[in-house]
Amino acid sequence: MSGVNEIRSAFLDYFAQNGHEAVPSSSLVPRNDPTLMFTNAGMVQFKNVFTGVEKRPYSTATTSQKCVRAGGKHNDLDNVGYTARHHTFFEMLGNFSFGDYFKERAIELAWTLITKEFQLPKDKLLVTVYHTDDEAADLWKKIAGFSDSKIIRIPTSDNFWQMGDTGPCGPCSEIFIDQGDKLWGGPPGSPEEDGDRFLEFWNLVFMQYEQIEPGNRIALPRPSIDTGMGLERISAIMQGVYSNYDTDLFRTLIEAVAHATGVAPEGDRKASHRVIADHLRTSCFLVADGVLPSNEGRGYVLRRIMRRAMRHAQLLGAKEPLMYRLVPVLVREMGQAYPELIRAEALITETLKLEETRFRKTLERGLSILDEETRSLTKGQSLSGETAFTLYDTFGFPLDLTQDALKPRGIGVDTDAFDAAMERQRQKARAAWTGSGEAATETVWFGVKERVGATEFLGYETETAEGVVLALLKDGAEVSELKAGETGLVIVNQTPFYGESGGQVGDTGLMQGEGARMRVTGTEKKLGDLFVHHVTVEHGTLKMNQAVELQVDHGRRAAVRANHSATHLLHEALRQVLGDHVAQKGSLVSADRLRFDFSHPKPVSDDEAKQVEEIANRVLLQNEPVVTRLMAVDEAIESGARALFGEKYGDEVRVVSMGKGEGNRTFSVELCGGTHVNRTGDIGLVTVVSEGAVAAGVRRLEAMTGDAARRHLAEESRKLREVAGLLKAPVDDVTERLNALIEDRRRLERDLAEARRKIAMGGAGGGEEAPREVGGIKLMARAISGIEMKDLKSLADEGKRRLGSGVVAIVGVGEDGKAGIVVGVTEDLTGKYDAVSLVRIGSEKLGGKGGGGRRDMAQAGGPDGAQAEAALAAIEAALAAA
Repeated sequence: MSGVNEIRSAFLDYFAQNGHEAVPSSSLVPRNDPTLMFTNAGMVQFKNVFTGVEKRPYSTATTSQKCVRAGGKHNDLDNVGYTARHHTFFEMLGNFSFGDYFKERAIELAWTLITKEFQLPKDKLLVTVYHTDDEAADLWKKIAGFSDSKIIRIPTSDNFWQMGDTGPCGPCSEIFIDQGDKLWGGPPGSPEEDGDRFLEFWNLVFMQYEQIEPGNRIALPRPSIDTGMGLERISAIMQGVYSNYDTDLFRTLIEAVAHATGVAPEGDRKASHRVIADHLRTSCFLVADGVLPSNEGRGYVLRRIMRRAMRHAQLLGAKEPLMYRLVPVLVREMGQAYPELIRAEALITETLKLEETRFRKTLERGLSILDEETRSLTKGQSLSGETAFTLYDTFGFPLDLTQDALKPRGIGVDTDAFDAAMERQRQKARAAWTGSGEAATETVWFGVKERVGATEFLGYETETAEGVVLALLKDGAEVSELKAGETGLVIVNQTPFYGESGGQVGDTGLMQGEGARMRVTGTEKKLGDLFVHHVTVEHGTLKMNQAVELQVDHGRRAAVRANHSATHLLHEALRQVLGDHVAQKGSLVSADRLRFDFSHPKPVSDDEAKQVEEIANRVLLQNEPVVTRLMAVDEAIESGARALFGEKYGDEVRVVSMGKGEGNRTFSVELCGGTHVNRTGDIGLVTVVSEGAVAAGVRRLEAMTGDAARRHLAEESRKLREVAGLLKAPVDDVTERLNALIEDRRRLERDLAEARRKIAMGGAGGGEEAPREVGGIKLMARAISGIEMKDLKSLADEGKRRLGSGVVAIVGVGEDGKAGIVVGVTEDLTGKYDAVSLVRIGSEKLGGKGGGGRRDMAQAGGPDGAQAEAALAAIEAALAAA
């Protein structure tokens, strides 16, 4: 047993056999901690259990938790690839006790696992304890037989664990292995402790306190255990290698990179192979958990990780996008342990391919901008740090690439200023970060749920029901009653009101009790199954333990149901038309329309949108029953049900099936907790009203159903008839008539532009104007109006052709009084005259700044077109003085 997958399984099996609940890894996007950007430790999903505000049906657990450290406080990104053990993605093996066992049992379980199951040599092992933790030291002597020399007391925070400035914390005991004197380093606490000889691989945290604020700790209600053992580290130890990158999993990924690039994995390119292998894992797992590359938040960190790997792929000589071709290798290695990789493989592949394709274009653009910004610099000078940072931050152009590009010219980069700009950006990002997960956990709801339990939802079967008021809140605090005119939150034991989730809006309606009438303005869920009704008391007083009648707004619910069922039809229709990479990235199902966000790298054409609409309506007209089943989540996914990537599902899920597809298979099968129509025909009609971009790689489709769709189409038809009337043509001929008018307009615009060009090049009097002789060269200078700025360069090209040898300067003045200026220099004169320098002289007279281009052609602009002749005179003077 030495393979990574075998070690993971052996760890989980060992603790399961010792009474621990094997809990699946939580998402990399934390849902219960507002202080974290990514899940970075095994205990994150159990934080509220440790603090006592949440209860689970088990008191001991074991996990192999997906973790990412690449942003915020825990950031290993810059070290990855250059050290033996830094990663952005890693797996943390752990066992947990929530008030069950404490130090003695934790040490006993750990010692038995590593010496008997993993068969690590006892004489090579040693431990650290917090310097005041005599109990832990005595237990190690008793259980492991360690002498005092094998138990090192550490007085620093290295052996007092805390997740952040607040939260659970306590002393810890770290387990080390001596890898032998062939490696440099000393034991923990020694001056040589940073060496590789003594390697820490398991941390046992004895969680005794909760840090309320710095310097203020309180005892936890029940002392608990949290351990963390890096799977990559223990795998390296058991496989007899000194680098995590030499373990079987990483070797497989690195060999795939070497095969794809033709570059050997060792030697001076070793770091690039490692970066790609590590970042591939991080990128794939983040996308599988619902994160897509963007310019802010988690998406920004993901994009930085992706682009770092893609830059190293280019350093290895990859001429085409590489990362997406490695996805099947990763899925093969880790898909069994993490099936979300298999489910998301198509989306991961599309995302990586699109991002790398875009990044390669970014590199081309960055190099072009860099050339322009350094045109005036000479050997020994430096590019400003602010400019380098702008290239990095705005265009994704890495600092090392900027330095590499300038090195042949002997130009450096002001890295101190770059670092200062980077730090300002980090501070801004930290200030902008307001939380993580779906929502910051509101502790008050844990107490309420502890007392009243989950709300029973009756809304799948009925829109009316009776309930009993179990909790009332006003302004965030519990109260005993709500009076007329007041607004507040109401929790009852059972309800037909759907709580907003999964993109479907919450229900509205009425709540009535003895002498009281409440308007329900919205419903939401807290902690998964606590339904919270937002109410306004219209008259009377609502009190605790009062019986109430609840009535959902039927018309609104019916419209929402139709739109929600339509999203399922559209989702599958999109997959059939666009491809299997389509995955839901969000939705909004309201009463008047539906909005569906999905992964797709380019706009959906009109023909594609029409196909999607036709497929959805064809299935709708089958009028087949909409079938809902309750299934175990694994069984549901194995049966082919679509799941929303990154969504958290319980052990039991609702599977909604509708329509018949090809081969007599069900058309749409999805995991969904929303409300739906009884038959597809109840949707009435589906019409797509818009399609557009939401973010990189994400498109949005908006549609209407039923009466709303009918009214929309009727209005579109009315507008079409109105247009036909204006064109004095039958409705069937409108398109042909419009095309003819548009073509006539284009022809007239071309003729007008050509006439203006001839007048412009012929001079003010309409005849041929001879060029001037300035400093021994010919100068053609024109100030013109009525010419679009985009045509100035072509006029300059024509002027150069007429001159044969000389300089052309043309100022074009727009209707708004602003001006554009172009200077062209024939090839034989570019050694003496620079069009960029000349155009900047003219631009300054026009009130502009700068200008750019090449020595033979440059363009600029300015706000003061009245100075056109002055600009030309300045250029003439510059030529005369040259």
